[in-house]
Amino acid sequence: MSDKMISTEPATGNQIWRGKVGNVDDALERALAAKRAWATESVSRRMEFMRRFANQVLKHAEPFAELIARETGKPLWEARTEVEAVKNKVEISITAYAERTGQKKLDSALQGSAALRHKPHGVMAVLGPYNFPAHLPNGHIVPALIAGNVVVFKPSEKTPAVGEFLTKLFHEAEVPEDVIQCVHGGANVGKALVAHPDIDGLLFTGSAPAGIAINKKLAGDPAKIVALEMGGNNPIVILDTPKIEDAAATIIQSAFTTAGQRCTAARRLVVLDSMYDQIVPAVKSMAQRLIVGEPFADPQPFMGTVIDNDAADLLLQSRAALLDHGGKDILAMERTQDNLPFLTPGLIDTTEIDERPDIELFGPLLQIIRVEDFDEAITEANNTRYGLSASLVGGKPDDFDRFWSETRAGIVNWNRPTNGASSAAPFGGIGLSGNHRPAAYYAADYCAYPVASTEMDQPRASIGVGLKDGTKPTRKVKDTHK
Repeated sequence: MSDKMISTEPATGNQIWRGKVGNVDDALERALAAKRAWATESVSRRMEFMRRFANQVLKHAEPFAELIARETGKPLWEARTEVEAVKNKVEISITAYAERTGQKKLDSALQGSAALRHKPHGVMAVLGPYNFPAHLPNGHIVPALIAGNVVVFKPSEKTPAVGEFLTKLFHEAEVPEDVIQCVHGGANVGKALVAHPDIDGLLFTGSAPAGIAINKKLAGDPAKIVALEMGGNNPIVILDTPKIEDAAATIIQSAFTTAGQRCTAARRLVVLDSMYDQIVPAVKSMAQRLIVGEPFADPQPFMGTVIDNDAADLLLQSRAALLDHGGKDILAMERTQDNLPFLTPGLIDTTEIDERPDIELFGPLLQIIRVEDFDEAITEANNTRYGLSASLVGGKPDDFDRFWSETRAGIVNWNRPTNGASSAAPFGGIGLSGNHRPAAYYAADYCAYPVASTEMDQPRASIGVGLKDGTKPTRKVKDTHK
């Protein structure tokens, strides 16, 4: 097995990075040696380091964005928004830590005081994805470091250059090199991290199959904290609305931003029969106008590539399988260059497929499903083992109240896209989408554990019930004068 790694630009095929597979044992040995000193730093000091990191991100914002665009194939405008999210994560995480894992103290004159404080877990392994190779792992790393953990970070093997650059910015902010380490590698390195006895927690963003495998591996070790942020087979439901163009734009944003490579992207468009002939042509027309191009094209494209040729091949095979099972092409998803992973947006009506596959098609392919009424729409929205994101477009406030109440998802929106979640809110799902440990604002919850204390300056205690009489019995002396 080679210890060399190469990363290429999806949009050109050119090499962008070359490096070596990391040594997990060595990284964890260094992390163990560093964890005590980092944990004993004051919280304010650790927050200061994170603010320095934010300044470094700002200082290097443009080359950072250019690197993300080159290695992922996403447009430069979108890569810039990712860099902005990386920077903004710092202040959001500082606020979240103070709010969700702060200290509390209750005084009682006779009983001393009761205190609530939080401790770091220790060594946290972070496994990052390729679609947001800076923002999503950073969403684990910053809260973990603020809480006092040390981090061993394995970026996706498809985006190692961005992972390395992100780690470098922490080091330039003077965070000690052993406190946040970047370890490169593929699935074997990820498995070694998951299985290593010296990790205290595993923070993962990626596919459901990989997350399930991690969960099984660590199920027998409840001491390790596990946070799984996985994918979604997300529905966007269309009810009656006069705003056809706005509804179409909301659908386009949901399904095709980042070339559909978002865990919150809409995979299924559930539309009432009464709205079908208005909504579907409007979505098709708008999708046909979307510019697909390389990251630095002028004018800027809406969509870039998918991550690589293998992903493009798999998506085209999935489309063909849906057509073979009764799907109807509304807008054919096509590959524009044989040797590069540029795909155009695709729309396919899968209403007539009896058993629609409940999988996450991670790309620009949207399935359309006709339903007769709102009852059927909610049933179809919930026709998935996933539960990450769902949106309702159109309808009235009472309709959204019902949709919110009956739809199984961690994010439920009204007249807004399924994607684009705020970092100032919790982010996560149920079912195959997560394990009830939401990230974003709630990442503070899984980066530290609560410790309850009752405290007094001096021991003061007595036992008032259940003791024998403490007086010693008097021994009788024999009378020798009788």
